[in-house]
Amino acid sequence: MITQCAYDLLIVGGGMAGASLACALGGQGLRIGVVESVPLPARDQPSYDERPIALAFGTRRIFEGMGIWNDLAGRVTPIERIHVSDRGHFGVTRLNCKDEGVEALGYVVDTRTVGAVLMERLAAMPSVDLLCPATVTAAAVEADAAYVTVARAGETVRLTCRLVVAADGVSSTMRDLFGIPAVLRDYGQSAVTAQVTAQLPHEHVAYERFTEHGPLALLPMAEGRCGVVWTQPNERVDEVLAWDDKTFLAHLQDWFGFRLGRLDRVGARRAYPLVLMYVPHLVRPRVAVIGNAAHTLHPIAGQGYNLGLRDVAVLAEVLAQAAARGEDLGDIAVLQRYAEWRREDHRRVITFTDGLVRLFSNSTPPLVLARDLGMLVIDLVSPLKRLLARQSMGLVGRLPRLARGLPLM
Repeated sequence: MITQCAYDLLIVGGGMAGASLACALGGQGLRIGVVESVPLPARDQPSYDERPIALAFGTRRIFEGMGIWNDLAGRVTPIERIHVSDRGHFGVTRLNCKDEGVEALGYVVDTRTVGAVLMERLAAMPSVDLLCPATVTAAAVEADAAYVTVARAGETVRLTCRLVVAADGVSSTMRDLFGIPAVLRDYGQSAVTAQVTAQLPHEHVAYERFTEHGPLALLPMAEGRCGVVWTQPNERVDEVLAWDDKTFLAHLQDWFGFRLGRLDRVGARRAYPLVLMYVPHLVRPRVAVIGNAAHTLHPIAGQGYNLGLRDVAVLAEVLAQAAARGEDLGDIAVLQRYAEWRREDHRRVITFTDGLVRLFSNSTPPLVLARDLGMLVIDLVSPLKRLLARQSMGLVGRLPRLARGLPLM
């Protein structure tokens, strides 16, 4: 076994959350290692594919604080308006960026583009080591350090660090190795994703349409395309993926309607299982959990990655301040600052998204009437609409420096 010299911070998982944390802390005088099971950069990294994601306005601010928004700005499509409707019923809510005094409520981009920007930034940071491809085989915590054993290039390497951050997704190996419990609920649904081209321009409107099967989102993208995130019961997913393009577009048209005219073309389609997972206790001595390893949400309302990036912003600020004070990054008192700060945001977003799934999956007539009346009330009452808009934009609650567009220190 080879023992490698110690890191201040070892991030396990080089996807969206892990790479973002390394970028955020890369200029803070810390030695950082990123362990990832596939080569980076690589098209095989599951976080970096063609899935469309909505970046909240607050996420833009975080990227601005990290100094990488300018690298993304020319590759994203702004969301200027959001149109929410209930298929077959009268409920509708509409949000407009002009009402919030911003140029966009959010932005749409595929995850591969975000991954490329993050990797470009990491490659320019001499304080960050990309340890990949490498597979974690063991982990342990002692009073003065954490130890992570990885298999890499035919060798077994023992890494030491002051703090391990688990950023390795919903099926986190690190959570299992450190005995960190998670609460899991399978929705019995999958998200079918694709990109389509419509007859009419999207005019930077994002559509969220609730249907009997689950929500259907069409998100504005470059070159007149729209990103599709279409929730389907698991038992129908194989059938939907097997449809030829003409059949897929016909069914999508039927469920979405003709707000964009006729849907003309569709690209490759993928499906991803949908679960609700969250970790009640985000930290242990020398261990912290972020991103999809801490919470995996239904894509309804597009909150998942934005919530994870706020984890990154808060943990980065806590660790940068601790380092400046000469504190031990893995001390539980330091890590509790992160956990306590994130608790309310996690509770609010998980309750919001899971509540929407439950509300719109219930077809009981009195409940349908109540929810549609509620949508109209939100649409007509400015304070309620503003609260919903700010929640969607990621601007509710105590915001870290990065989420205010400021540098860490």
